[in-house]
Amino acid sequence: MSSVYDSNLVLIQSALVAVLLALSIQVPLRLGVFSLAGVGSYGIGAYVSANLVLRYELGSIPTMALSALAAAAVSFLLGVVIYRLAGLYLAMATIAFDLTVAVVALNGGEWTGGPVGLFGVFTDLTMGLLFAVVALCLVAVHVTEIGRLARRVTTVREDPELAASVGINVRAYRLTAFVVSGLVGGLAGCLNTLTRSAVGLQDVSFHLVVLALTTVIVGGALSWRGAVIGSVLFTWLPTALAFVGDWQELVYGAIVVLAAIFLPTGLYGAWCSARRQFAVSFVGRRREAAVRARLHQGNVDKEVAAS
Repeated sequence: MSSVYDSNLVLIQSALVAVLLALSIQVPLRLGVFSLAGVGSYGIGAYVSANLVLRYELGSIPTMALSALAAAAVSFLLGVVIYRLAGLYLAMATIAFDLTVAVVALNGGEWTGGPVGLFGVFTDLTMGLLFAVVALCLVAVHVTEIGRLARRVTTVREDPELAASVGINVRAYRLTAFVVSGLVGGLAGCLNTLTRSAVGLQDVSFHLVVLALTTVIVGGALSWRGAVIGSVLFTWLPTALAFVGDWQELVYGAIVVLAAIFLPTGLYGAWCSARRQFAVSFVGRRREAAVRARLHQGNVDKEVAAS
């Protein structure tokens, strides 16, 4: 068991980081905010953490905290500026933000390492701490998916006017979505840098936008469980498809397209639908059996009375 864990350690680390990146996209989507700014926050967290370690020799915990807060602060300012945008206009604005972060990274001189990037980012990060941070984030997101807060989030997403009419501050909720997205995205970028001990332009490239969005859509956009499923799937999928060689990209794309067509609510959404249908069918069969039993008993009583 230990040998299996050790041989897949890099994939496990990548999957944990991918979960946080997916959450940075999923959190605003659950509030009806089509923001992809989490990827830009990912890049900010990645480069800020590298500089904190290389220049100030900070440990992993303060590095994570400061990197996440820096990305959250930038995301808050972005949210204030583009708050009135919605739909595709908002998505395009946040993609522009992501591309801006990439341009800054390319031309950042010694602060970003330019095209080469920064290397030698060694800290005291352990797998136990990595698991704990991801678990803490998942618990925090889970809290927003249950009870009264979950109903408020759903109302803000489905009908903002109704939410405002019952006293919900829609603007505050949406700005919070930007901040949380930036916080989680920055934390993901920081952890990626600390686990790989390096950061480069691949950590702010457009392919991360596609990867994060695909992960959320295929896994399921309305629950953290979907983010986990999608992250694990797309972390291990390239390895699983290695046997197809040069056809890997085609097979990968086909899987994504088929999932989008036949599983519009994602894998987790499909599982929830199947579970509800089974429950309804099971309850229906039990009720039908109960009705038949009562009818049979009634017939027996009539026969007894007649005799």
